[in-house]
Amino acid sequence: MVLVTVLGSCVAACIHDRSAGIGGMNHFMLPDDGSDASQSSSDSMRYGAYAMEVLINEMIKRGGRRERFEAKVFGGGAVLAGMTTINIGDRNSEFVRRYLALEKIRIVAEDLQGMYPRKVAFMPRTGQAMVKKLITQQDPSVVEREQALARQTPEARSERLAKARARVEMFSRPKANITDKPRIELFGAAAGLQRTVRTKTAEEA
Repeated sequence: MVLVTVLGSCVAACIHDRSAGIGGMNHFMLPDDGSDASQSSSDSMRYGAYAMEVLINEMIKRGGRRERFEAKVFGGGAVLAGMTTINIGDRNSEFVRRYLALEKIRIVAEDLQGMYPRKVAFMPRTGQAMVKKLITQQDPSVVEREQALARQTPEARSERLAKARARVEMFSRPKANITDKPRIELFGAAAGLQRTVRTKTAEEA
């Protein structure tokens, strides 16, 4: 299996347990959202504090040992022109180094910061990682979206996430009330109707 991602200012951490032959990759946009790290929602995965915790815990569940973990980290590029006052790539890079140091997970390879986006391929069984630096293609609309995201207030972020959740449909639904109309109509007589059978009397016979 090969895990592949493309990084701009985002950072991906590839963690591997050589003895167990398992590994995993995450991909986060910002270091932390400043909220409760125990919240469980898919939007939390965009933040480094949550993404790192999930990756490490899932590897331990599958037989990995924290003391054997090795990390390779990539990304954190300053790929957008004009993003000099708020350099998200630098913040992400500093965060992942600090987090792994606190968790006592050794970084055996890194390709962080700089001005290029990257494409990363990671093989979790062997721990091999390959990185390719990409040509920067500035798109004004992308720059505007990144800048707006960086300036967003917590209230605006919560409102945006609420709108996103409203568009998500889970693969289950509450049990229908008995008054609900069925969504599927079967071919044939409707359920509950009984067929009346008339027999001949002796006189008719």
